[in-house]
Order: sequence, then C-alpha cells, then structure tokens
Amino acid sequence: MLFLFSNRAGLHSTDCVQLSLRNVQLITFPCSHGVTRGNIVVRGNQHGKLKLLLSFGCLLSSAVAWASTKDIPPHGPAMVLFDGRDLNGFDTFLKSKGLNSDPDHVFQVEHGVIHISGTEFGYIITKQEFQNYYLKAEFKWGEGTFAPREGKARDSGILYNIQGDQKVWPRSVEFQINEGCTGDFWLTDGAALTGKDGQRVTGPPGHALKIDRFNKGPWKDVVGYRDPVNELEKPHGQWNVVELVSQNGHVKQYVNGKLANEGTDAFPASGKILFQSEGAEVFFREIKLYLLH
Repeated sequence: MLFLFSNRAGLHSTDCVQLSLRNVQLITFPCSHGVTRGNIVVRGNQHGKLKLLLSFGCLLSSAVAWASTKDIPPHGPAMVLFDGRDLNGFDTFLKSKGLNSDPDHVFQVEHGVIHISGTEFGYIITKQEFQNYYLKAEFKWGEGTFAPREGKARDSGILYNIQGDQKVWPRSVEFQINEGCTGDFWLTDGAALTGKDGQRVTGPPGHALKIDRFNKGPWKDVVGYRDPVNELEKPHGQWNVVELVSQNGHVKQYVNGKLANEGTDAFPASGKILFQSEGAEVFFREIKLYLLH
C-alpha cells in the first residue's frame, strides 16, 4: 500500500489518500490535522514494497471526520476567507459603534487565528456574497464571558446567507455555536427554513426562532454547560470543526464530523457570512469556502 496526497478536484490538501498499487483502487479519507503535523516514516517491507506510514493521530482524525465529508457535494478549490494574517476580506460591525469602527479591538488576529474578545455584540462579515457552497472552519472557546451573557453558556455563531441591513442581528440563517447546543438553527428577522420534521419556521421581524439540532438533550444557560445526552463539542479549550453545506436552499450543518442539523427551502439562499461576538471569548481559524459544482 502507498499513502499519498492529492490536490485533485474534490480532495482537500489535507486529505489522506490510500492507493492500492495491485488493485488500482483509490480510497480517500480526511485527516483533519494534516499529516504535516504527524510523524511520517518510509519503510520497505519484506517483499520490497514501499510503505508510507502515517501518524496514528491522523488515522484517528480520519475515522472521526469521515462522516462529515462523505456527503459533501463535488466542489471547486478552496477560497481562503482568512489567511492567518489579517481581516482584509471582512468588514467589522459593533452594535454600539457601527461599521468598521473597532477601537477596543474586539476582533484581532493573533498567532494566525482570529481572536474575538466577546466584550461587545457584533461580528466580522465577508465583503463578498456567496451562493451554493461548502464552508469549513474551526473554533474553540476562550475563558471570558461578558454582560449581558456573563456567567451564561458561551455563545457565538456563524450567520450565513445574510441579506438586508447591517445590524445586530441581520436577516440570516444561523449555525449556532453555543455551549451545549452547537448545531442548532436560528432563523432571524424574516429568514425561514423547513426542518427535517417538515415544519417551516420563520423568524419574526427583529427577532429569531430556532430549530434544535438532532438528538439534543436538555439545555441550561450556564457557563461550561455540556449536553448530557448528545454533546458534539470537544472538551473546553480544544479546537472544533464546523462544516456547512448550502446548496439551492438545502442546508446541512456538521459538528466534528457529525450531521447536527438539516433543512430545506432556506430563505435567504445566498448572501454574506459572518462570525459573531456575542458575550464570550472565542477563536476561529482555517476558514475556507468551496463553491459547489
């Protein structure tokens, strides 16, 4: 067997590819950590065949992430929304200061990641609009919580298919990121979605309604809360992978490789994408978008 990398369409640069030289079979499986972070050993076996052995951590990551990538539609190459250096692809918005005014540095780039302090409600929002795409990002929680959510479950989110005026919060579908309930849908300010149960939910003007994620347990709005039934997040302080597919109004949300929620006939079905500051310190990295074929 030979393990190798491929940048062919449909494969990510961090995908591990297993190729059987004898049977000419190609099998792909994702490695969320990237093999460049693991140990690679090249050996010849007793038959003189070459083996490239990947790190055990990569293999474990592949098993975890497989469920998330098997249903991702064919797509083009990655559009890097955040390059680890600056926020040039985004505008900022704060509830008290408006557009592109952030004197207290609620949003900063530190050591290749986006650091959102959470001290004030607001967001970074893409300057570009998107339709029919696959979005992948990583997040982890910091420590602080702040008024009006001090001491409450850490809260953030990715709002997408944003239309209308800049405000807190604009018309959009939300991929909720919230301790104990990451993966919920929120429909804000006229946005609408039909859940898997067939019920259509429309957010009232200026307000929002939610659709719970699959197999969600009881929830308490307290800092550090974890779902006792079906927790999808990794332990506090670890990086989590969130993935979103938005295709002709059909949306799917994945958390750490598991399908957390799904809906159809989304309104809006295209628009900008934002990352929230909502009373909790949070970090984002590896934000990439792939246009669907």
